[in-house]
Amino acid sequence: MIKTLIIDDEKLARDVIRAYLKSHSDIEIVSECANGFEGVKAIHEVKPDLIFLDVQMPKLTGFEMLELLDTVPVIIFSTAYDKFALKAFEQSAADYLLKPYSQSRFNEAISKARQRLTGGGEDKELITKIQESREVAREGLDRLVVRLGSKIVIISLDKIDFIEAQDDYVAIHSEGKKYLKQLTMKYLESSLPENQFVRVHRSFIVSISSIDRLEAMSKDTYMAILKTGIKIPVSRSGYGSLKEVLNF
Repeated sequence: MIKTLIIDDEKLARDVIRAYLKSHSDIEIVSECANGFEGVKAIHEVKPDLIFLDVQMPKLTGFEMLELLDTVPVIIFSTAYDKFALKAFEQSAADYLLKPYSQSRFNEAISKARQRLTGGGEDKELITKIQESREVAREGLDRLVVRLGSKIVIISLDKIDFIEAQDDYVAIHSEGKKYLKQLTMKYLESSLPENQFVRVHRSFIVSISSIDRLEAMSKDTYMAILKTGIKIPVSRSGYGSLKEVLNF
């Protein structure tokens, strides 16, 4: 049996999927979730083979939810919106259902999911592709979502002081706390608002509003002193970026 999880904030949408699945006797619905928070918890608990996932949900979007997973099941996206770079996901998800859809279109998606499951199930490259596609699909990030054990923390950009590269992760420093998330500095540099964040060093992105002053350390190097007193090294190119943004 294929263990399946339905994640959608609309009960009617969940009912449609449940009804369409009645003709697929090899698929067992192990749980339903009405938001992304419940979805993350359920995926860890029931470990589904396949999930039906809405994209636009309150509090935590389907994309943000996937970024929090260690293991990614086979996914069929189900959404009423077609603006989320559909083509970018064609190679990542098993399929992408645009609401409203017919039983035959649904069956087609199921067939693709079965093929994906036969081929190995988990798509380990999906999260990376989602991150890259979000860059295309959205004007930019407006928050960061981090999983801390069983908790999910949503960090508003205006609460971030700076971001530091740490091997395959970044450390997000916010209100005196540090959160680790598997992202690249390159992705963040291109996705964060340019008028709000500046990459001042190969290993540091700083919130402009958190900077108290710049101090010269040598002829070509500077140090950004944050309002918290933390000192961030500023490279020559980083200094140039700050000059351009701050117009000094």
